[in-house]
Amino acid sequence: MRRRVVVTGIGAVTPIGNDANTFWDALLAGKNGIRPMERLDIDEYPTKVTGELQDFDVTQFVEPKEARKMDRFVHYAIAASLEAVKDASLEIEPVAERTGVWIGSGIGGVETIENQAKTYFERGHRRVSPFFIPMMIPNMASGQVSIYTGAKGPNNCSVTACASGTNSIGEALRVIERGDADVMIAGGAEAPITNLSFAGFCANKAMSTNPDPESASRPFDGGRDGFVMGEGAGILVLEEYEHAIGRGARIYAEVSGYGLTSDAYHITAPDPDGDGGARAMAMAIKDAGIDPSDVQYVNAHGTSTPMNDVLETKAIQTVFGEHADKLAVNSTKSMIGHLLGAAGGVEAIATILSLRDQIVHPTIHLENPGDGCVLDYVREGKREMPITHAISNSLGFGGHNATLVFKRYEA
Repeated sequence: MRRRVVVTGIGAVTPIGNDANTFWDALLAGKNGIRPMERLDIDEYPTKVTGELQDFDVTQFVEPKEARKMDRFVHYAIAASLEAVKDASLEIEPVAERTGVWIGSGIGGVETIENQAKTYFERGHRRVSPFFIPMMIPNMASGQVSIYTGAKGPNNCSVTACASGTNSIGEALRVIERGDADVMIAGGAEAPITNLSFAGFCANKAMSTNPDPESASRPFDGGRDGFVMGEGAGILVLEEYEHAIGRGARIYAEVSGYGLTSDAYHITAPDPDGDGGARAMAMAIKDAGIDPSDVQYVNAHGTSTPMNDVLETKAIQTVFGEHADKLAVNSTKSMIGHLLGAAGGVEAIATILSLRDQIVHPTIHLENPGDGCVLDYVREGKREMPITHAISNSLGFGGHNATLVFKRYEA
């Protein structure tokens, strides 16, 4: 029999809040976290706005000397993970070998690569930092979190572009289900707002060139022209059900299904029929042992790009049929932008808290739905509604598609 897995802790670092509760309150209020870019030279790039963290201080979590040996994406992962472990009231030491970590990142330490390449070309190989490699490799978020928490169980990292966080949670789910661990710290972290990263995304014309922070990130709107880059981390503590009950843990929700597929179509463009996303959702729903009609809410990938939003809508219609019109569908990215490999982690938290509180946050900035964007995108503000099952989608470059199904927990 497959072991049940529940969520007992959450932690978030986002453009609208540096902890999960602040993040959730801001989502329900429809707070916009998109602002004129500050970290980079705003005059240098066609994209002028970002979802940057505000007032984040890594020294609250890591000694300054050690923080200098880490890329920012690791800072965010540690902060969110320590919050999630504390939120779960989890004492890791007695169960260290049964506690693992699986944290993904789409591009890892790109800022470190950028800085050290500059050092190499200007000052030679002898001046490259001895910490260069362990700072930039994407698995170091997972590695450092294991060090800072003492988790000695399975440790891994999914690198599947914008699906990294969702894949990491899904694979951590499988670790617990098959009995290799009782607890997993899982999610995604990303710090992509750097010159090199920004230049690359501007070059492939994936990002919005709308300079207005109030309309640049507008998923499903007819005027959308690309995503807005954000940064941060979203981390869950997943726990085997009996283990959680045995220690009296508070349970947020159950993770009941996981699906992952490939488009096998193009390096950046999604399948024109939304086939890969549809199959990921169908797989996750089947894995959860439910029917599509049992789902009330979809936290969409919803990037605000011309292709993604209409094709994801088509995929939802394929899977849910007539029931698609009864779903509440929203995009967290409307408020925080696209956190790339961290998106799945923070959006999973939004989905879980929607189940807990029986309320979904709005999709802001959506005024005139675009052609083919015909679902209920929760435009009018937060909505109280009964939710028993909800899904969270993530779709990434390379044709990676991942979906999680969460179930409301009732003791």
